Amino acid sequence: MGTSKDLWSAYDFRKIPFDRIQRVAQRSLLYRDLFCVSWLLGRYCNYRCSYCWPYASTQTKDHRPTELILRTLDEIKRQARERGFNSFHFSFSGGEPTMHPGYLEILKHYCADVENSNYQSVHMTSNCSPGIKWFERYVEATAKLHRVSITASYHAEFADRNKLREKLLFLQNSDIQITINMVMVPSRFEALWEDDLFFHEAGINVTLKPQSDEKASQVVKGYSEEHLERMQRGMPQRQYTESKLKETARKSQRPRAAELIPTGEFERESGEAAPPQLMQVELTDDQGQPWFMDQAERFNAFGFNQFEGWDCSSGYRSIVIREPDGNIKRSYSCHDQPLGHIESGFKLFDKPQRCQTRTCVSSADSKIPKRRGGSSLPLWPGDKTGFSSPDGEMGAME
Repeated sequence: MGTSKDLWSAYDFRKIPFDRIQRVAQRSLLYRDLFCVSWLLGRYCNYRCSYCWPYASTQTKDHRPTELILRTLDEIKRQARERGFNSFHFSFSGGEPTMHPGYLEILKHYCADVENSNYQSVHMTSNCSPGIKWFERYVEATAKLHRVSITASYHAEFADRNKLREKLLFLQNSDIQITINMVMVPSRFEALWEDDLFFHEAGINVTLKPQSDEKASQVVKGYSEEHLERMQRGMPQRQYTESKLKETARKSQRPRAAELIPTGEFERESGEAAPPQLMQVELTDDQGQPWFMDQAERFNAFGFNQFEGWDCSSGYRSIVIREPDGNIKRSYSCHDQPLGHIESGFKLFDKPQRCQTRTCVSSADSKIPKRRGGSSLPLWPGDKTGFSSPDGEMGAME
């Protein structure tokens, strides 16, 4: 159960010297040969939230055929393996991804070659509106994967929070990592904070997400200093799923992968026992010292989301597929040309490229390994792609 003792991060994210950071990376991407896919399956959603941006959802079903999805998935893995990546993380969202008629078939196909991969995980961003019976099938479809996670978006206009909480606890007890995604609208901040506490006290992670503007280009104004402080250090991501398994004397039945991500003192806390914090992001300063953060969603609360001119591995070892246009891009926010289209094909970059976009508002973009121009810090195990020269060409590493 969540308590007031684990409401605040024991690791002070505010001490990170953001102006001196030379490299940023999701740790699973930094220490594994991981290829990352963010796939927006369609804009169709079964909710009609009054505050949803017009571009974010539709009441018209706009899903691509399942057969096309499966072919594209196979081609992604083929090109990734050509570039030396044989671990995969696929993240599905929408609209509402569970509304795709072939969604469970897509998951089963993705899992079919786990034995041929070093590591495989899946994530879903969902309103979690399907019933328990559907989620029992979801648990079965993803049982072979090394890690399964869900970001559940809570929408009070349509969802009963008591029923949602029970559903999420069922998923946690099925060895699935859960977080509630709460967009902290400035005008409704305190009411939303009460909802945050409702889920937190049940031992469910809550993501305190600053609201972005209609163009998803920057964070809206209207937050007080106290609001920002809560979003900067409140409700750190903790290992609640593992703790619940331990409480019931059960062991995870998921396949074990090689432990490649180092642990450290930052993951240990003094005082009374609490589920350990999850530190998913690693930042390296100009002295080579590592700093840590629980998730990239917190970047926006610090205004740390501008990487123009940095070398970014998106498009080389990660892609984004967006509907309804079907474009395949290096990242959600990227201003450069698409890599291709889901109907006509695509080609990954042959090496990291320089970022051309002023602001990364999406955590799916900001977590992809990147380094400040001129740095030679590696972006993945065995990275020998070099560094950026002032004119943007890649140079050889010494």
